[in-house]
Amino acid sequence: MFQVVFNDISAGEMAALPTELQLDLLCDFEVLPEELEKEDPERFGVIERDGKRLFRYRVKDYRIYFERVPEGITVHRVLHKNTFRDFLFRASLPMPTEDVELSGQRKFWELIEEGRAARRA
Repeated sequence: MFQVVFNDISAGEMAALPTELQLDLLCDFEVLPEELEKEDPERFGVIERDGKRLFRYRVKDYRIYFERVPEGITVHRVLHKNTFRDFLFRASLPMPTEDVELSGQRKFWELIEEGRAARRA
């Protein structure tokens, strides 16, 4: 069975949104395991660092950062494109190589680890 699991941080980010928007984002977040293996840059951004791999999926004005796990996927972050947090991720990134640049940002990976730690606690 393929599961979509939100860690505590991403669940909190979703819970802060209006219910109707939450439902819209979940409806539009269509991800199948075989699609992740194709690495279609039109559908998913791929961010890699230190052997870790995250995918970025755009839904409406939001970016959903997630990772493939044996059970399905774990969602780490749900960020609006016009928020300060998203700005911090992307402020100095050139657009054509944003995923490569983002994967090199230490702060991005610290936020991902923070989400993993929150899930274990």
